[in-house]
Amino acid sequence: MPANIVLLVARILLAIIFIMSGFGKLTDIAGTASYFTGYGLPMPTATAVIVGLIELLGGLAVLVGFQTRIAAWVLAIFAVASALVAHTDFADQMQMINFLKNLAMAGGFLALAVQGAGSISVDGRRR
Repeated sequence: MPANIVLLVARILLAIIFIMSGFGKLTDIAGTASYFTGYGLPMPTATAVIVGLIELLGGLAVLVGFQTRIAAWVLAIFAVASALVAHTDFADQMQMINFLKNLAMAGGFLALAVQGAGSISVDGRRR
């Protein structure tokens, strides 16, 4: 399969979870803020908006391949940070799986940060 097709599929697969999660957070700020309060996060309402925007806008940027390297770095850091904040109860098998899932996603984003979006992207068309 051509590399640009593989990069497009990789971007789609990595972006979907962030777009859906960000949209969910932004359409239920109160619920997200309540959830964040349980983790002791500061200013839970503002944090919910910021996190939702990072996920939604970062996911959309990766999906269409706009400023992909930057968006990929941001989402890689975000995935590791959220793993460390919310998924470190390794006695709970689901939390360990979520922790490892976040690390795997970070790995995918790091590969995109190094490789770029490929020619089937906004970045590719701008060159």
